[in-house]
Amino acid sequence: MLKISPKFVSAVQNAKSLAELFPMLQNAIELEHSTIPPYLTALFSFKANTESDTRKVIHSIVIEEMLHMTIAANILNAVGGCPAISRPDFVPNYPTHLPMGIGGSLIVGIEKYSLDVVQNVFMEIEEPENPIEFKTMALAATEATYKTIGDFYRALQAKIAELAPDELPGNPAKQVTSSFFSSDLLYPILTKTDAINAINVIVEQGEGSEVSPLGTDDELAHYYKFEELYKGRELVRDPNAPNGYSFTGPVIPFDPSNVLPLYPNTKAEMLPEGSEERRLLDSFNQTYSNLLFGLHQTFNGHPDNLNNTIGLMFDLRLACQKLAEMPFPGQDGYTIGPSYEFVQPTTQL
Repeated sequence: MLKISPKFVSAVQNAKSLAELFPMLQNAIELEHSTIPPYLTALFSFKANTESDTRKVIHSIVIEEMLHMTIAANILNAVGGCPAISRPDFVPNYPTHLPMGIGGSLIVGIEKYSLDVVQNVFMEIEEPENPIEFKTMALAATEATYKTIGDFYRALQAKIAELAPDELPGNPAKQVTSSFFSSDLLYPILTKTDAINAINVIVEQGEGSEVSPLGTDDELAHYYKFEELYKGRELVRDPNAPNGYSFTGPVIPFDPSNVLPLYPNTKAEMLPEGSEERRLLDSFNQTYSNLLFGLHQTFNGHPDNLNNTIGLMFDLRLACQKLAEMPFPGQDGYTIGPSYEFVQPTTQL
């Protein structure tokens, strides 16, 4: 189970005003964003036209992490705050700990797809507070002294319910929606009931509930999707199994030879100045930073900019796939991975 420093949960519980929740909601945005580069890198590390089943699973999780980031930003706007996306300290310096000290000793890096990464990083990130039936990892004896991500979000729900008026004070014009997502999942946060329900979407899509591996959208929660990949079988309803599910569904094939050998935790400074490899990685980082700038503008009064900003994801994918096929200078047997380093954005609305 991922642990979170209890000081963050206590900060939420001790808040006396909505303004005191602003930094906590900013932390939530940063947490949701911090999982996206590792998942994207695993997704982009497959050779072209291979591993379609695994790609589909990871892609669905990346999309939902983007949804969670958007929901968190909408809630921050709804209670009167301002999301801060386009700044250097918003971007984790991988390999690193997740925001808010989440995960204790867990270090999250930028690496190619492997079953080891799925089990020891991705499942660790998404593991629920009380995994049902399918839990494979022992709980540490020290857990009682820590809080979980779910505790953090539930504390936010309780504090919003306690402090907020029924109609939230933020500017409704800053609320972001998109045809990319169902209106049942992404909707304007105008009341505290909206905020409470939206937090349920984040928690249940990530962890499921205590009685079901399914989230609010009736899809498997992220933890169980990754567990499917690790076990190589789909998790399906099974009336004869404890809790009604078992890994007896169709096989999810995986051939490690379909994964490109990305050098882990690549940095731009590792590549020769003036080389084609460095130029392409710098271009990747420019596009990534422009994307963050676009999101910052989207969440700060220009919600119609979201679809144009999401379009930059396609540029990122193309650049990353090209990098992943380029030999890493001086590192025999490796190709170049993305580095997700912040540079000054060049995009203007």
